[in-house]
Amino acid sequence: MSKKLTADATAAALAPASFEEAMAELAQLVAQMEAGQLPLEASVAAYARGSELVKFCAAQLEKVESQVKVLEGEMLKPFVASGEGEQ
Repeated sequence: MSKKLTADATAAALAPASFEEAMAELAQLVAQMEAGQLPLEASVAAYARGSELVKFCAAQLEKVESQVKVLEGEMLKPFVASGEGEQ
């Protein structure tokens, strides 16, 4: 088996179950890295995992955005919270 296939299989096995799970893991990694207590190799591994999580979250957000575009007829509308913009 090639290294690329092994890496892809490992990434798939470590893929978060949801956007929320990915964000929670990312927050945990950031806290660990900011604490400055990780050895160099662990910091590099944490950074790599964080990068994978960011890509996963970005892909999830793109999927949702495309679903919203379909629901809104290809035109995203700016979000206005109730009370904002009314003057």
